[in-house]
Amino acid sequence: MTTLPILWSFRRCPYAMRARLAIQSSMQSVELREIVLRNKPAPFLQASAKGTVPVLQLPDRVIDESRDIMMWALGENDPENWLDMPPDGFDLITTCEGPFKAALDHTKYAVRYPELDEQEEREKAMVFLRVLNDRLSRQSYLMGDDRRLADMAILPFVRQFANTDRDWFDAQGLTAVNRWLDEFLNSKRFLSVMTKYTPWQDGQDQVLFP
Repeated sequence: MTTLPILWSFRRCPYAMRARLAIQSSMQSVELREIVLRNKPAPFLQASAKGTVPVLQLPDRVIDESRDIMMWALGENDPENWLDMPPDGFDLITTCEGPFKAALDHTKYAVRYPELDEQEEREKAMVFLRVLNDRLSRQSYLMGDDRRLADMAILPFVRQFANTDRDWFDAQGLTAVNRWLDEFLNSKRFLSVMTKYTPWQDGQDQVLFP
């Protein structure tokens, strides 16, 4: 059996999704191990005590942050030049991972945060989306005429926010964001990284990705 890096993943998790996107773009091969978050396998928890996906097991180390996995993959091979972007691209990713993701969670899982006003949290998320919409109204992608790391690191989270109430989202006048998101959702790239796999079990055949 070929020894490959092991990627522990959960199909719908936006963090795992963007890790798969970068690995796919880099044309690196990994052994994909899909898990069910309510029934985490012991080898997964042994690889990373955090217990959150994605986790990449390399021969010499474990990477358990999705942005770091993206950077590892693209550092190995970056045929689409995703890393060719100015610093403000990384600033957008940081804002997405911080204030936007917090507002997204407070909206999607509002029942868990009874002390917060759901509408106020949704509006906090919209602040970031309006910044994206302004950029995308002037160019095809966040950093210009081509996809870059910022697009692919942020899109899975915008998808998750839109899916909390797609009718409401579509009515917000984010024309450019909607175009950008729908292009992604209808792409072969997205469909290929969203292939369904049965949850990993010890002793099963290797699942290669991509």
